[in-house]
Amino acid sequence: MKIADKTVVQMHYTLTSDEGQVIDSSAGREPLQYIQGAHMIVVGLEKAMVGHEVGDKFDVKVIPREGYGEYDERMTQEVPLNVFQGVDKVEPGMQFYAQTPAGPMPIRIKSVNGDKAVIDANHELAGKNLNFAIEVVSVREATDEELTPFEHHCCCGKNKDGEGECCGKGECGESKCECGGEGKKENCDGNGGCGCPHHAEHHGK
Repeated sequence: MKIADKTVVQMHYTLTSDEGQVIDSSAGREPLQYIQGAHMIVVGLEKAMVGHEVGDKFDVKVIPREGYGEYDERMTQEVPLNVFQGVDKVEPGMQFYAQTPAGPMPIRIKSVNGDKAVIDANHELAGKNLNFAIEVVSVREATDEELTPFEHHCCCGKNKDGEGECCGKGECGESKCECGGEGKKENCDGNGGCGCPHHAEHHGK
């Protein structure tokens, strides 16, 4: 069976940077499982998986626009160190969660200068190419139960008449949410990497 929408795929992968550094790998672990077409992996890799079958081994380079988005300087901000209550020493690379109207947002400490720190809300892989080495382990049709969470979410933000809130049942014309959670910003990386066609409306960029 070839990989197509609504198939359950298991794969082993190794993700490296352009410099050859290993960023993540399934080596020594269970293979990664996802549903093709449900946008559970970055869009560039999902596109590249189509048509492959069990036993295929191949490499994929995913550009930022189809990965975790381009790096956006507007998502950095200088804040006083006293906002990090209960932290003895704030250092570059630390990760925290900031409370926003849309829910918790992960931020990283980009730099520290005196009594101030620069925080960065970009994904840590934003602006970088993603180099995947893939091995397809299994492919099968997804069950109705497996597909249910993805079938009735919509990302248009409006009802089928183009007004008000979305019904959440697919009646507005969108068959599924492409950012994984009914258009909610907290379920997206915030940079367009989710591939949501309504990204600008929902996420403000």
